[in-house]
Amino acid sequence: MKLDVAHLMRPGTLNLTALPPLSVYVHLPWCLKKCPYCDFNSHEFRAPKSGAIFMQTETPPTALPEADYLDALCADIETSLPWVWGRPVHSVFIGGGTPSLFSPAGITRLISDLRARLPLVPDCEITLEANPGTFEKDRFHAYKEAGVTRLSVGVQSFNDQHLQAIGRVHDSAQAIAAVQEAALAFDTFNIDLMYALPDQSTTDLQQDLSMALSLKPSHISIYHLTIEPNTLFAKHEPPGLPPDDLAYDMLDLITSHTAQQGLQRYEVSAFALEGHRCWHNTNYWQFGDYLGVGAGAHSKISFAHRICRMVRHREPNLYMQKAMSGEAVAQ
Repeated sequence: MKLDVAHLMRPGTLNLTALPPLSVYVHLPWCLKKCPYCDFNSHEFRAPKSGAIFMQTETPPTALPEADYLDALCADIETSLPWVWGRPVHSVFIGGGTPSLFSPAGITRLISDLRARLPLVPDCEITLEANPGTFEKDRFHAYKEAGVTRLSVGVQSFNDQHLQAIGRVHDSAQAIAAVQEAALAFDTFNIDLMYALPDQSTTDLQQDLSMALSLKPSHISIYHLTIEPNTLFAKHEPPGLPPDDLAYDMLDLITSHTAQQGLQRYEVSAFALEGHRCWHNTNYWQFGDYLGVGAGAHSKISFAHRICRMVRHREPNLYMQKAMSGEAVAQ
């Protein structure tokens, strides 16, 4: 789909006196394993020697196509420049999938490509999502050297039984090691947790919270397990999901424990120390603009007289092909 920016500049019913702040979202779509609760645009990737079977309609790559995908992202960004020309970028969020499958050299190139084409503010927040299942010692330090300022570690639980129940590829020991490494590398890091898991009790949750808080994160995101359409859990609901009353008790427990550690709740699922709120998430909540690049990424871009929303092609191979020809936007 070719985009014409000129028609968006024409007078309309909307009259914005100032444009909202702008963020950039970059989607890296591959992961080691599709979690049964996940409804994000993520695609299993494993090298052939692992014996993994691909579930996507596309032909799976024999190696992670990092260089080709970065080429496509660069082309996508360049095609998008007329939409955001001259507007400062306050935050970049690199999500997935599992972005930590990409090498530090690849993340270095990605951030360099962004800086070369977009006016990132001097204190631009740059977040990278990481999975303990892809953790290697010193890898997080290398991401910091690449320009990442904030790491988000997808722990979900420190209980091995619960991790298995929700299909995670890591165990509690890997989760602890990954968070400890994140704490050494970054002043600001986030721990992602989930609650209302199959057969989870308030005691189990309290143990998860105690472990997470003992690692001194500056930010915690805690999400209620939700059964989303078109997921494996939607087709085969796991047994032992807590009833609503118990889930509400769990949320009260979360709010109490985080507050005792000085973590302020500033949106539905986010708790942060003073000065460590996620700027990118706050911009979403405050209806800011965001340019999304990468397979399946969504955008909301404001003009003086109208607001435009777009979505990129979802399939990674199709996205790469279309982005290189200036047609990354599907609709």
